[in-house]
Amino acid sequence: MKRILLIFGVLALSSAAVLGWYMLSGPRETPSSLVVSVEQGPFVVSVTTTGELQAKNSIEIKGPETARQANIWQMKISNLIAEGSVVKKGAFVAELDRSEILQKAKESELSLQKLQSQYDQATLDSTLELSQARDEMVNLGYVKEEKRIAKDQSIYEAPAMQRQAEIDYERAVRNLQQAQKNYGTKRKQSVAKIKAVAADLEKERQRWEVLTKTAAEFTIKAPADGMVIYAREWNGRKKVVGATINPWDATVATLPDLTVMESITYVNEVDIQKIAVGQAVQIRLDADPKKVLSGKVTSVANIGEQRPNADSKVFEVRINVHESDTTLRPAMTTSNTIVTSTLEQALFVPLEAVHAEGGRSFVYAVNGAGIQKKEVRLGLMNENNVVVTDGLQPTDQVYLSIPADTQTLPIDTLSNALAP
Repeated sequence: MKRILLIFGVLALSSAAVLGWYMLSGPRETPSSLVVSVEQGPFVVSVTTTGELQAKNSIEIKGPETARQANIWQMKISNLIAEGSVVKKGAFVAELDRSEILQKAKESELSLQKLQSQYDQATLDSTLELSQARDEMVNLGYVKEEKRIAKDQSIYEAPAMQRQAEIDYERAVRNLQQAQKNYGTKRKQSVAKIKAVAADLEKERQRWEVLTKTAAEFTIKAPADGMVIYAREWNGRKKVVGATINPWDATVATLPDLTVMESITYVNEVDIQKIAVGQAVQIRLDADPKKVLSGKVTSVANIGEQRPNADSKVFEVRINVHESDTTLRPAMTTSNTIVTSTLEQALFVPLEAVHAEGGRSFVYAVNGAGIQKKEVRLGLMNENNVVVTDGLQPTDQVYLSIPADTQTLPIDTLSNALAP
């Protein structure tokens, strides 16, 4: 029994001695999970955004084109075919509420009937008045002829009777001339009056025709074959049953050309400076993450806008999708990775490994059994890594987090590294 106790005592003393030597021999090695090697290879800087697919070219399905002429400023959608429906040319797409335009058409019809009656009355009055004026001129012509005969026969009468006959004849001539002149004036008045009523009648008739034509266009049909996709309002919401359209934005839906698609995305004002036309884009579909498409930036907005649910201004970016795929549909959500810069060969480390002090960037590098605080010069940066243009070698290793007991370590500056 004593021998067993003696053996255990020797083993305990040996273990304590080994542990004490380990603790006093120098700095303990940091677990390998906190140390990474400097990476070397291609370096890509990208901006990832969420977008939405839409057809680059499409045919708009619009409401009545004559709505402004009919003084119709708001038109409510009362019926609409389901989005995604495939239609043929001339097929029903939507119906607009007709209550306002039918009321206007009824009022116009009543006005048209009233003006037609006024036109007919003016025509009849003119006919009657001019007929009476013509009869009067005929009678005055007879009176003139009678006075002429009396004047001719007065040559056998006394001079006073002759003079009276001449005066009667001259009066008869003047009355006839005045009646002829009045007839011409009455005729012009009648023509003018009829023209005025006719103009009002024609104006109201044209208004009624416009209202009738516009009312017929409240049933909206497809202008071509295709798939119906609802149009969007200014705030991004789709135009559905109950939504209103106006003469300046009368589009109810579209028929997209699905062979050429583009992704519409919005980039925040911090990253927009990195985006330029022509940059390559990797596109993934939320509906099928395994499918990867390629694209290219085709348009970058110059002016930012405030989008719903966005805290800051964003800029619209359009990305053309190179591939044509029958599974692509408008309004599909995409994840767009826009490649803004590429280096074929570079040294880079994780962002967590880089620290700053006194305007200098540095890393904690593994230096044998110790730690070295090394200044580095940085280059391009992406979401995870940063390029180190000076201060590290491909064989170096750096700490991802700040090691313990390194606050007093001096920075090994780049200038010291270059000194002989």
